[in-house]
Amino acid sequence: MSTISSALARAIRLAHWVMWSRTVRWGTLAFGVLSLGLVFGSASDTMYGIEHGANLIAYWHIPLAWVAALAMSVTFIGSALYLRYGGRFWNRLAHSAGELGFLFATLTLITGSIWGRVIWNSWWEWTDVRLVTFLIVWFIYAGYLVVYGATDHSSDGTYAAVYGVLGFVTVPISYLSTRLWTPTFHETTLANPEVSANIDPTTLMVSLVAATLLYTYLMALRIELHELEDRIRMTQPRNGGDR
Repeated sequence: MSTISSALARAIRLAHWVMWSRTVRWGTLAFGVLSLGLVFGSASDTMYGIEHGANLIAYWHIPLAWVAALAMSVTFIGSALYLRYGGRFWNRLAHSAGELGFLFATLTLITGSIWGRVIWNSWWEWTDVRLVTFLIVWFIYAGYLVVYGATDHSSDGTYAAVYGVLGFVTVPISYLSTRLWTPTFHETTLANPEVSANIDPTTLMVSLVAATLLYTYLMALRIELHELEDRIRMTQPRNGGDR
């Protein structure tokens, strides 16, 4: 077995170990409960000079956006590895991450609209570059799921993998949009000492860890479902009864 094949095999074993680790399962529960406790127990509901209970959504809106980007990055990596080396695991990984990325992106848009209604007095602003570019990302990954579902991915996932690689270019553009263009509402938060949002860093970090662990646990469940689907497909009769 070549060095690359050995490295990929170790990566697959490591991915399975991480996803099915008890640390992930119990960590998801523990950090989830801790996040809820901090958000509703000690976090301030005053942001941008506005006091409102809906501001607490920020402590989940930001982690949801982070996990969406993480999941889409995994789709990109899984798709690239599938195109280069083949292997059903990478195809399963890419699609599972794509589904979860789309889910978390949807929740990001929903929570962002609710929070924006309080801060900006508007559910949506077409002039904001972050909102518009993130909506484009949402449509791109909706398209990825459509392409995946429309192809015979049991034997060849090339079309979906190519889409997963090319579509990823929209993700960094969206997340860097507030630096590439002048933002209307969204501020650049990372490495920006002038950011005006009053967000408790401890509560936000706990929520980020909770969301990441939840994503990892859901990935494990989705990949297991993929593997179960493959086993069922292999037992089904083909060509008029041949197996």
